[in-house]
Amino acid sequence: MTDTALVDTLQASDVAAYLQQHPDFLAAYPDLAAQLQLPHEKGQVASLATYQLQALREKNAGLERKLAELIDVAAENEKLMQRVHELNIAVLRSRTPAVAARSVVTRLGEDFQADQVRLLLYGDIELPPADWLVHEPGGRRALPEFADFLAHHAPIAGRLTQDRLQRLFGQQAADVRSAAVIPLGELGLLAIGSKDPDHFQPGMGTVFLRMIAATVTAALVRTQEGV
Repeated sequence: MTDTALVDTLQASDVAAYLQQHPDFLAAYPDLAAQLQLPHEKGQVASLATYQLQALREKNAGLERKLAELIDVAAENEKLMQRVHELNIAVLRSRTPAVAARSVVTRLGEDFQADQVRLLLYGDIELPPADWLVHEPGGRRALPEFADFLAHHAPIAGRLTQDRLQRLFGQQAADVRSAAVIPLGELGLLAIGSKDPDHFQPGMGTVFLRMIAATVTAALVRTQEGV
């Protein structure tokens, strides 16, 4: 770089820095503002006013897209909330704990698009045999595949390892490409599986999963209390 080029660069930088520090400078010199030309995205030139107007329109368009996305998310959350509410109602209407547990599994399959549902219970909670029910009398210690998960007491979602899938879904493990696993305190686990590898993803919100867990746990507590 020549000395002249260096000086020109420094002078341009000084001007740019000054304008950044004094954004109202051009308001005092409207004739100068009208003469300035700025590059356009397509290679054309535009006046400063036109450039600012275009930038404002693009910003507004971006905000409108973001608002539309937020509205879509809110609408989907409202639907999920309604499904959780209906799940709660189904449990409350169930006359026996066994019917309540079956209602939960049925609702998860129909309303939450679950291809496979498993209720894994510790200890000796008595429920009639079912293809969605797994008993593990040994409790947590008999589930080394989930040791780290159980230590955090929080739902997980995504693509599970093969040993975890096998432990939860047995012969149907090969059909489960993604899953959500929800701890039920000291009572067991609830697993929801999908054939879609992207249906459950790491980092997805767990609010609704926790609400479902609370409903299922309440139904199981009724079993223990003999209600």
